[in-house]
Amino acid sequence: MRASGERQEPAADTTAGHPTAASRRVVLKGAAVTAGLAAAGIAATGPARAADAPPGGRESVTARMGGTSITLSLVDGTLRWSARRDARTVIGTSALGLRLGDGTVLGADVRVTGQRYGTHRTTWTPVYGRNATVTDHYQEQRWHLEDRASGIRFGVQVRAYKTGVALRYLLLDEGTATVADELTTFAFPDGTTVYSARDENAYEPVAPGSIPVTGAAGTDNGPLTDLPLTATLAGGLIACVCESSRVDYPRLMLGSVAGEPHTLSAFLMEHTARGTGPVETTSTVTTPFATPWRAVVIGATHAELVDNAELVLNLAPPNALPDTSWIKPGKVFRCELSTAAGLAGVDFAVARGIEYIEYDAGWYGPEFTTPDATEPIAAIDLPSVISYATSKGIGLFLYVNRLALTDADSLFGLYKSWGVQGIKLGFINDGTQSMTNQIIDWAKAAAKYELLIDMHDDVRPFGYERTYPNWISLEGVRGNEQFPTATHNVTLPFARNIGGPMDYTICYGQSRDKTTNAHQMAMAAVYYQPLNFLFWYDKPSKYGNPANWPGLPWFNAVPVTWDESRTLAGAIGEYIAVARRSGSAWYLGAMTDESSRTLSLPLSFLGSGTYTATVYADGTPGTSPFRTPVVVSTRTVTAADTLDVAMAPAGGQAVVLKPS
Repeated sequence: MRASGERQEPAADTTAGHPTAASRRVVLKGAAVTAGLAAAGIAATGPARAADAPPGGRESVTARMGGTSITLSLVDGTLRWSARRDARTVIGTSALGLRLGDGTVLGADVRVTGQRYGTHRTTWTPVYGRNATVTDHYQEQRWHLEDRASGIRFGVQVRAYKTGVALRYLLLDEGTATVADELTTFAFPDGTTVYSARDENAYEPVAPGSIPVTGAAGTDNGPLTDLPLTATLAGGLIACVCESSRVDYPRLMLGSVAGEPHTLSAFLMEHTARGTGPVETTSTVTTPFATPWRAVVIGATHAELVDNAELVLNLAPPNALPDTSWIKPGKVFRCELSTAAGLAGVDFAVARGIEYIEYDAGWYGPEFTTPDATEPIAAIDLPSVISYATSKGIGLFLYVNRLALTDADSLFGLYKSWGVQGIKLGFINDGTQSMTNQIIDWAKAAAKYELLIDMHDDVRPFGYERTYPNWISLEGVRGNEQFPTATHNVTLPFARNIGGPMDYTICYGQSRDKTTNAHQMAMAAVYYQPLNFLFWYDKPSKYGNPANWPGLPWFNAVPVTWDESRTLAGAIGEYIAVARRSGSAWYLGAMTDESSRTLSLPLSFLGSGTYTATVYADGTPGTSPFRTPVVVSTRTVTAADTLDVAMAPAGGQAVVLKPS
């Protein structure tokens, strides 16, 4: 259905003539393919057409939505794709294809046997998120294809959203298929800079052809970068390559291409990111099968890119859990490894508006030499801590190293019987097909026992917090506990956080920070973190005199899930300002790199009437960013006002705006 007053998008663009009417044989074959795709969870998109064009020449179809377009083309039997935003190139003509285990290349010499197209619009309500509702509005084109040499049937499915584009492959024959490589390329325009990071390294802005060579003896080697991968283009456009709906398939990396300085090529991981476990050079799947989506989130401005991140969720399967009432996002405080520390942590959580406490690595013994996570160390009386926490309305998370997950179902069932609310899995080995499946199985098993799950270390998002919303967070980033630069911190909203939620361990009040305390405070609004670890290195006693810590009321008040989010200003690696609404209150966070700056932010997002703004700002810069004080002030504002947000070097500002 088209919304009232909304511009109707063209139904389909085709070249090389109109497809001819389908013969009965083609229609019947198409019906069988449709049934197989439905069994694989791949919905039909509209009327089918047969397209049996002669060899040679060029055919193309384009999906369009709100100024964004993605084009599939066939040139002398070879598949290609491209993407544009407002008539400007985002991805130039690029390759498509899969290499199978027997060497067959799907995409090098094919013919189109059928086409589907359609426009889809729905809204859905996430269990938690950046916004209370999400609009899923796209135009889709789908080609059914046949490899001329082998007769293998496959397809390519593309979607255009206002927020970006996406593509994936469909293996249509029933049975099994073995995928050895994905041949998708991303040809960026001249002058593009990409922000490359592998594992938990810092982001490095480089040309597409200059991705650093990385890897160790037991890992994938080469000029490879992890996703999400952000690219800044000439003219102000910005794009972020992500993946969504990765199931039974290895994780995608991108690599520089020799002789093609502006192009990145798909690389399917053969080793886990940490190099443990079996090497998997191919992936065998049951067909019909859909590969993960390759999404390109696009922004006309850097700020718009951040607001368009829900594209990744729209491409993921809907919520699979019949009951989500037990899923509660929240803030978390890590306790030291003793009973007394756990009890004190509960009291601190109550006082500071925190929903959970956590026992991290070591609560059941040294994590790399203790594969049994069923008995706490003698210093922790876990039943007493859980009982006290429950009586105060505070939940408990437990950390578990992957070495203790040999029987996750039994372990998670045991934790449920103890009264645990969440688990944090450590040193996860994402990367291969089998590890993708293992990660999803852990999320499913945790959901079975009504446990939240936070996956840590080198794991990357693929939209499955929509499908299993108990999978509430993951790391996959150079974490804040490593005290990165302010530049790194203001890169993340445009890169890693586009792909999904990010566990970033806010380190307010730490002398090792390379940022001001106001910068650390602002992270709670700037980053999307439905599970937000606060005061990471601290004990409750540090904050025994709240007057010494003027930022504490901000952390007491700031939520972790939102009704509405708006990015007000931003430039990757330089600055960011985000406003998020919960109920009638807005929470605004702004951060800058190592340069001081003032942002003039119109407050037009506010409702009618007056608001009281409580501003937590940088004071006079100290001898180091950490020593810059937080200065608190209040003022009355309306939607007609502009807020001048002044930030010290490596600084920030946090603002609460409540109706007066």
